[in-house]
Amino acid sequence: MALPFKKDLEKYKDIDEDELLGKLSEEELKQLETTLEELDPEHALLPAGFRQKDQTVKSPTGAFDRDGLLVFLEKEALEYKDREDFVPFTGEKKGKLWLPKQKPMEQRIEEKVILDPELEEALTSASDNELCDLAAILGMHTLSNTHYCDSIGGLKGRLNNVVKGEKVKPVMDEPPNPTNVEESLQRIKANDPGLVEVNLNNIKNIPIPTLKDFAEALKNNSHLKKFSLAATRSNDPIAFGLADMLRVNTTLRSLNIESNFVTGVGMQSIIDALKENETLMELKIDNQRQQLGATVEMEIAQMLETNISILKFGYQFMQQGPRTRAAAAITKNNDLLRKKRIERDAY
Repeated sequence: MALPFKKDLEKYKDIDEDELLGKLSEEELKQLETTLEELDPEHALLPAGFRQKDQTVKSPTGAFDRDGLLVFLEKEALEYKDREDFVPFTGEKKGKLWLPKQKPMEQRIEEKVILDPELEEALTSASDNELCDLAAILGMHTLSNTHYCDSIGGLKGRLNNVVKGEKVKPVMDEPPNPTNVEESLQRIKANDPGLVEVNLNNIKNIPIPTLKDFAEALKNNSHLKKFSLAATRSNDPIAFGLADMLRVNTTLRSLNIESNFVTGVGMQSIIDALKENETLMELKIDNQRQQLGATVEMEIAQMLETNISILKFGYQFMQQGPRTRAAAAITKNNDLLRKKRIERDAY
């Protein structure tokens, strides 16, 4: 049984759409294009101007006049009539006045200390000097150091064993990193054989282009073995440069980029480069500004299983699966190195 509204649609089956579109004018085609354009007004990531087509056809009336707009808004606000109250305000207070509940006062009952008759008699008959000596023996230095005991006299030199508070030792701040950034960069570019380690940790004012120059200079350096960039505000562009460096450098043994702003995208590039690197032995990438994510952690575990040169890896995994695989891979790499060393010593 056909529905009533379907009967009305039967006449549109044999319509030629091309012929119908050919009869439309240019203005009608533009109107049809505007109607059929794909819009996404609920896409919060798009700017407001890209969520729908601009349909404003009114020409601008003139330059923006802020003072004139404020005067107009103030005038409109004053001319707008307030809504009349259904119940007029009289200022009458209704209901009961709220008073906070008063908590009952806690009465403390002093406990009476009952001593043995012999001890009570001994304390009653003891002199002031004997009482101060007893306080010093019991460690009651607050009592033995009072002016009362000092006025008795004869106690100086006898209270040296009284427990006293230890002075707090001040902890000095860590001294700044003394590394000369420009000098180190020039020595790396010159491939100085005496430079085997560069430590730029905690130097936060190094420009990003300078850090990129370090990564570029390491591509042709054949003497540097340890490079540290912890807490230098390094980001993804630095990670991309280090990844390109790791693909060609065969001398670097240790790389530290902890406590930086490298995201999962930048770390993924480094992991991909390590699949081709067979000389790096230590890598530290922990404590980044953002979590790397489960996908990157799985890639790290897979890289460690295929790269047998990495012996130390500094990263706190968030997922149990990649953590277990990475630990097993590092253990396997160290066992392979130990077996090679034993075989070499045997010969």
